[in-house]
Amino acid sequence: MATKVWFITGASRGFGKVWAEAALKRGDKVAATARNTEDLTDLVNTYGDAVLPLELDVNDRQADFDAVKKAHDTFGQLDILVSNAGFGHFGFVEELSEEEARSQIETNVFGSLWIIQAALPIMRAQGSGHIIQVSSIGGIVAFPSLGMYHASKWAIEGLCESLSQEVAGFGINVTLIEPGGYSTDWSGSSAKHSEPIAAYDEMREQRAQTSAKSPKGDPDATAEAILKIVDAEKPPLRIFFGTMPLKIAESRYQQRLETWKEWNAVSEEAQGQ
Repeated sequence: MATKVWFITGASRGFGKVWAEAALKRGDKVAATARNTEDLTDLVNTYGDAVLPLELDVNDRQADFDAVKKAHDTFGQLDILVSNAGFGHFGFVEELSEEEARSQIETNVFGSLWIIQAALPIMRAQGSGHIIQVSSIGGIVAFPSLGMYHASKWAIEGLCESLSQEVAGFGINVTLIEPGGYSTDWSGSSAKHSEPIAAYDEMREQRAQTSAKSPKGDPDATAEAILKIVDAEKPPLRIFFGTMPLKIAESRYQQRLETWKEWNAVSEEAQGQ
């Protein structure tokens, strides 16, 4: 199999690091980004010149373009873009400040958009490429206390579905990875929290208890899965990671269908003549 070149944002921990190591172990090359390149030292020490460490804040559009260009100039091609950088914001809708809401969208939506835009001209010129966007089960369903996070992931789901149709003719594939709960730092130190309003404390506690009881996946187990996706002749537009997402999706989508059908007479009235 020919050596592939990856560009991975948020490669210093979690899925980003697991996938970077999976690629490097089999002989691929990786442009790995992090806000602090010192967090990439172990990758560089282990894999040497196969890793290009890049300091990057994905919120900086010009920096995104510069980083992708440097990766392409260094390795001569760009086969796989993994847009993984992002964070979760915990806060009931009433609790969200303007700054918190904007920050969530800025990173999770615009940060992904800029890095995708940076890669597209290169992939179009090659006539090939694979854009992998990390979404979430929270990109197709929603739960209390994560409204702004869900808004960001639902937005990126729509953006990437549209993108997949736009770039298929250029030989570029798009895949949305939709993980369930995993034992990463997503809800730990990397998460942000709004100032709580007491009225929501009971529901907040219920959500915490439910989350604590939910089984968590092993991030390392995703290494083989990501390789199967990037090596597939026809990779999926969407794929769940973990055992729980499909069960959740089937229930929620059934509820939606039932509601749409129940109210379809009103829907048809709204069509007019």
